[in-house]
Amino acid sequence: MTERLTTGRYPGYDVTSKRKTPSWNDKTREVIDARLAVEARPTFLSPDEWQTLVALCDRVMPQPEGRPRVPLAAYVDRQLLAGKTKGYRFADMPRPAEAWKRALAALDDVARQEQGRPFAQLAQGDQDAMLRRMSDGSFHAKALNGMPAKTFWTSHVIHDVVGAYYAHPEAWNEIGWGGPASPRGYVRTGLDRRDSWEPVEATPGSEDKASRENKRVR
Repeated sequence: MTERLTTGRYPGYDVTSKRKTPSWNDKTREVIDARLAVEARPTFLSPDEWQTLVALCDRVMPQPEGRPRVPLAAYVDRQLLAGKTKGYRFADMPRPAEAWKRALAALDDVARQEQGRPFAQLAQGDQDAMLRRMSDGSFHAKALNGMPAKTFWTSHVIHDVVGAYYAHPEAWNEIGWGGPASPRGYVRTGLDRRDSWEPVEATPGSEDKASRENKRVR
């Protein structure tokens, strides 16, 4: 057990402690190892696009201090490099890589026009205000080239960024998820029941007890 241990609602819990137990098979270990190995650097986006994406991810999905960060921008970047799609596309939307490039360029262009500096250098409040405009569809920029900002927000920002966060073991520790049910699966599925390989949620005053139990979770 290492410094990866959770200190929030599930103190002492580290889902990766299941790596060498019957909870995970070889394929599960392979997939999770690959996620943990992703480095926080661009492989598809330009340096300027990367900085804008990092800033966007930091505002959309702020992460707790005192634990390893989930490399959200890197996950989005790798998906774009691989040409991954969702299996569908709205008629007024370009393919994912083009959609992200337009949106990142638009954020930078509008930031420079309104504030005189790129999006990544804006104050957090100004970044939030601009992203709020994107989310409600009131954000307009030539660089979007007709792409609806609100559709981009729901189909890419929320889907890609938030989805990437909750696909990472650090997020599983945070929400007390037991990890992939392969091959062990889940048995006790009733209300307020848990399997022994699932963590205990701490209640006020029970943090130490929950931490002791969660350190034994395998």
